[in-house]
Amino acid sequence: MRNSIKFNGKSLADFGVYVSGNGTYNSPKRDYEWIEIPGHDGSFVIDNHRFENIEITYPAFIVRDFSENYTAMVNFLLSSSGYQRLDDTYHPLEYRLALFTGPIEPTMTSRLHEGSFDLKFTCKPQRYLKSGDVSQGFIESGSIINPTLLHAKPLIRVYGTGEVKIGTGIITINKAGDAYIDIDCEIMDAYEGTNNRNSNITVEKWPELVPGSNDVVLGDGITKIEVKPRWWKI
Repeated sequence: MRNSIKFNGKSLADFGVYVSGNGTYNSPKRDYEWIEIPGHDGSFVIDNHRFENIEITYPAFIVRDFSENYTAMVNFLLSSSGYQRLDDTYHPLEYRLALFTGPIEPTMTSRLHEGSFDLKFTCKPQRYLKSGDVSQGFIESGSIINPTLLHAKPLIRVYGTGEVKIGTGIITINKAGDAYIDIDCEIMDAYEGTNNRNSNITVEKWPELVPGSNDVVLGDGITKIEVKPRWWKI
């Protein structure tokens, strides 16, 4: 089976593009600041509690109708702005968020029917688990298990008013949305569709889901919540 990638919802196999995944197992760099002080041996370290972006390269090739397929692929990739979802067949249970900026420098055969090139994506450090995109619903208090070793920042949909405790965080819904309020713990934002709902909530601490078991507590007035946990690994 030939391996392929999907970017921004479209398989590059539609352009006759297939890839090798030799570089897809690379890991990102943890962000540390190193401080050197005269008279002190070694270095002092400040942990910024984040990972840096990573460049992922796919050696790629087209084996038929190179000129037509290559041109169509380049136009598609460069028309995609901002971070987009990136899937590949090497990691069927995961995906990344990636930017494609180019350029591409192909090497073609003498007959110009086929060619090879590198596709380089600038990716966020997370390898998101597809299982973490499945929402878990609660109509009463319970718990949610983080199967990874990393803290996850969930997307929480809340119905009703009152206090919600999830993992390490506490949020109070002071005023209900028209139907619900979405609370995105990664970008620290509350909204309902395109409507801003930050004035509807009070955040004591933004929730994170720590490794292992996390309590989910619904206060009086909260009728239901849905938690998309966004599990990830490096």
